[in-house]
Amino acid sequence: MDDLKQKYLKLVADAADESALEDIRLAAVGKKGEVALKMRELGKMTPEERQTVGPALNALKDEINSALAAKKAALGDAALDERLRSEWLDVTLPVRAQRVGSIHPVSQVTEELTAIFAEMGFSVAEGPRIDTDWYNFDALNIPGHHPARAEMDTFYMARVEGDDRPPHVLRTHTSPVQIRTMEAEGAPLRIICPGGVYRADYDQTHTPMFHQVEGLAIDKDISMANLKWVLEEFFSAFFEIDGIKTRFRASHFPFTEPSAEVDIQCSWVDGQLRIGEGDGWMEVLGSGMVHPKVLQAGGIDPDVWQGFAFGMGIDRIAMLKYGIPDLRAFFDSDLRWLRHYGFASLDQPNLHGGLSR
Repeated sequence: MDDLKQKYLKLVADAADESALEDIRLAAVGKKGEVALKMRELGKMTPEERQTVGPALNALKDEINSALAAKKAALGDAALDERLRSEWLDVTLPVRAQRVGSIHPVSQVTEELTAIFAEMGFSVAEGPRIDTDWYNFDALNIPGHHPARAEMDTFYMARVEGDDRPPHVLRTHTSPVQIRTMEAEGAPLRIICPGGVYRADYDQTHTPMFHQVEGLAIDKDISMANLKWVLEEFFSAFFEIDGIKTRFRASHFPFTEPSAEVDIQCSWVDGQLRIGEGDGWMEVLGSGMVHPKVLQAGGIDPDVWQGFAFGMGIDRIAMLKYGIPDLRAFFDSDLRWLRHYGFASLDQPNLHGGLSR
């Protein structure tokens, strides 16, 4: 018994690593170890012998296990000491900067389209979100009986009794900005008007507040051909698809004549929308040549100048580009879902001269 004790205590003391310790444990107190084999011999002994040998074997087993545990702790301490000696950390250095938050898809797409149109010579024009019904409707050749002017479609501002100011509305499009810019700058003109707009509607593809961008170009020699080129250049740059096909369909808008709905080429594959391929078409915006009455409302002579205009939903083209299925998710969801669509913190220049964070 003493020989086993001395043998294994020496082996434990000389063990260089935990792997060697495990081999010693198996050889000594494992199921097939020497101590276990000795315990199996107890059945062949007399009761008197078992009373003496049994406790001694148990004590030996406990002593070897204690030695193994102590050696394992010592090896761990030695490894930690060596790591502390070899590794160096300056705790006085500042921590690494962590980017927090995400840029919202609407903000990112607004930045993207603004940069694209800027390369084609369009500047950004802005205006009030609360405007008179003259700028929102009358100046845009929208008659008084038009359904858009009904309270079920448009948010009108409440008036206290005796307030005789003209009716004001939450703008239903960014077209009032076109009128205000024409008044302020005259012609020639090339602008886009991005911003929030409001309509009394709510479902998977409509919300009471959404974002729109409208474009306006006025010059003495401008046509639908120029409009088609501008839109095709935009679609190719925005969707990053060369040669994307478009289709113009005759339509009617009070503020343009002639007017056209614009479709882009698409297909559906396994439930996924693919832009720029296949035989399908999807409507994305309305457009046309600016109506002479709209030019007159903006203080521009329609006998000298002409132009084109277009308008599209920023939220909608964001959905198309990034595969976001429900417009309402932009406004009433836990915004952690943005990471699913790739909208993490971005270090990229923005319109305001800083970095998007």
